[in-house]
Amino acid sequence: MEQLMARDWMTPDPITVEPRTTLPAAYYLMKLNHIRRLPVVDHESRLVGIVTLGDIREARPKESTRLNLWEHHFLTASLEVQDFMSPNPVAVAPDTSIRHAAQVMLQHKIGGLPVVDGGRLVGILTESDLLRLLVEQLLPEPE
Repeated sequence: MEQLMARDWMTPDPITVEPRTTLPAAYYLMKLNHIRRLPVVDHESRLVGIVTLGDIREARPKESTRLNLWEHHFLTASLEVQDFMSPNPVAVAPDTSIRHAAQVMLQHKIGGLPVVDGGRLVGILTESDLLRLLVEQLLPEPE
């Protein structure tokens, strides 16, 4: 079987945010595009972090907090991705084998792996991409 590489199965040019993006804007992008993570890049498209839907959910004030609805919205609207992202995320190069990329994801217990080339983000490899590979590469089931 040919060597399968990250570049062949990654999602190229993923949707990204900058560190100063507000959490509501990041959340909106995730919901609009049906994704669970956003790479965080600087103005030169260099990967500086990753923020997940879980990170954003955890950023909400707890139910026991005594904020009224307006105070809650005001505070949440001012929160920025840079304060909740995972900085310096684990990443792979485009020529990394799929096997190694999957091993990295398992080892670090992550569902998405940024793909960088020369420090610049070029794609993201997710669990969904690996499932797509599995479905497309397996022999058809006998009828």
